[in-house]
Amino acid sequence: MRTVRGARAAAIGAGLLALSLTATACGQEAVGGSRYKSKEKGGTIGIAMPTKSSERWITDGRNVAKQFQAAGYKTDLQFGEDDVRTQVAQLENMITKGHRLLVIAPINGGALNDVLKQAHDANIPVISYDRLLLGTPNVDYYATFDNEKVGRLQGQYIVDKLGLAKGRKGPFSIELFAGSSDDNNTRYFYNGAMSVLKPYMDKGELIVRSKQTSLNQLYTEKWSGSAAQDRMEDLLNKSYSTEDVDAVLSPYDGMSIGILSALKSAGYGTKAKPFPVVTGQDAELASVKSIIRGQQTQTIYKDLRKLAKATVQIAKAELTGGKAPINDTKSYDNGKKVVPTYLLNPVSIDKSNTQVLVDQGYYTASQLK
Repeated sequence: MRTVRGARAAAIGAGLLALSLTATACGQEAVGGSRYKSKEKGGTIGIAMPTKSSERWITDGRNVAKQFQAAGYKTDLQFGEDDVRTQVAQLENMITKGHRLLVIAPINGGALNDVLKQAHDANIPVISYDRLLLGTPNVDYYATFDNEKVGRLQGQYIVDKLGLAKGRKGPFSIELFAGSSDDNNTRYFYNGAMSVLKPYMDKGELIVRSKQTSLNQLYTEKWSGSAAQDRMEDLLNKSYSTEDVDAVLSPYDGMSIGILSALKSAGYGTKAKPFPVVTGQDAELASVKSIIRGQQTQTIYKDLRKLAKATVQIAKAELTGGKAPINDTKSYDNGKKVVPTYLLNPVSIDKSNTQVLVDQGYYTASQLK
């Protein structure tokens, strides 16, 4: 997506307002049956989130807990603070207490196999939340956004903003960033973006002056903003002494803020040397304000309230003998099984349509001032 005005902006706004849990590209189907035949309601849901260092995970934890409580369940919300051993201990404690179901956003998707086996043996269903649990048969469902589409939206935004889709030849300089190596979503974001960017790179219309293009060169562990800032500073010092960078593919807002800090230190952000196109994800408040100020250029809006709602719907079906609403049974193979998945749609946001976030109640107008 590009800067949208007039009819296109109205169309996007209308599309956003029409987004719902029942409107996805894949079509919805009911999958599976509950292990629980009693159709009992209530009990405690264990919610394991990765960290409080990211605004989005705090928001996720709050949304999921709130919606489970509204549905008549008690909740046990824990944050692992990016330490796998801490998250394992939290989950073991939840299993010992006999929680009825676990919602897990893993710190490391492949590091929880033993504790997931414990949950299975205790007959406790598991919903993988936004990050896929890998290498285990002991995960029942996955609730997430269309992660490859996130990357495609970011890549397409860069292409459109630089005018490549309208015939501008460049060449333009671009640098690429990816998320954490232990997060399965990183691969989907990268593949989606590269499906759009690589044809222009192959034609020489987009040039990565650092020559760092493979995924294993681009990882940013723990999605760290400071690590992204350090790497951007290094790229600028080594590859842009005489050239300016025109675009930066950043998969996450927290990283984008770090990248922008490095760019400011290198003299970007003036009329003579404007900021490059910088993408992002999660529509975090600091980044939305940065977009309004003309610094970060774009982010991906993922309505976390809808993700929480989908998770609760799946859980209620599982715990009361129903069939879970699922719309993807093919895409998410974790190495041991294809995990039944509910996908939601992400949306591109730039300066032209930040009002959507207010219209949908995600932020208030005063928060964006």
